[in-house]
Amino acid sequence: MSDWLVLVLAMLGACAVVVVITLVRHKRAPEDEDPSETPDVIEYMTMWIGVVYAIVLGLAIAGVWEARSAAQDHVQAEAQALHEISERVRVYPPDVRDRIRSDVDAYARYVVTTEWRSMTERGEVTGRGGALLARVRHDVTDYRPGNDFEAQAYQPVLDQMATADQARNARADSTGPTMPPVVWWGLLSGAVITIGMVFALQIRRTTRELVLAGLFSATIAFMLFLIWDFDAPTAGASRRPPSRSSP
Repeated sequence: MSDWLVLVLAMLGACAVVVVITLVRHKRAPEDEDPSETPDVIEYMTMWIGVVYAIVLGLAIAGVWEARSAAQDHVQAEAQALHEISERVRVYPPDVRDRIRSDVDAYARYVVTTEWRSMTERGEVTGRGGALLARVRHDVTDYRPGNDFEAQAYQPVLDQMATADQARNARADSTGPTMPPVVWWGLLSGAVITIGMVFALQIRRTTRELVLAGLFSATIAFMLFLIWDFDAPTAGASRRPPSRSSP
């Protein structure tokens, strides 16, 4: 099922639940009930719960967004380092240069076509990817510069190799979800309590109140979807795998 379809169904479901409960409650309410006589304490508690939950939602979104941005930076750093290796070895002899570039391309191809799928489905990198990067490292470190011009390019290539290895390790550490289960329990419980407090205000079944209650519940469902989608940096509706044309 598409993630966007999940979002639409969640928002429609939240609206439907609120509207149905409101209509059923209004139908079963006593005839002498006055919706305008909501105690001030209930109004204050509803406002307080809404403000606290909004702050929690904001912090959760900020946390998963920061983790997502960091994961993107790791991928970009790794791709840029591999690109620099391929460009800087142009001063090497043709056979050495072609072998290094071939191994770099094989590693990049494997990451894009195979390892990224493993990160998305299982939340981990593969040993094959590490072996392919180790082959690139051996190609780079085992070569002995034949002249001063090659020696000047040798150390920068080693530095870029270290950067690529470090970025890969960082990418491996950022593949899993960032939100612990206890936080998810808090977010879902808070959503139920916050929406439930709407009924404590004794809303009527006027079109305006039903629309506002539905939009309120749909907004909370959308915010929870954003947190869930951003929580997995390599999977979700807002993510797309890198391409081999990336630098």
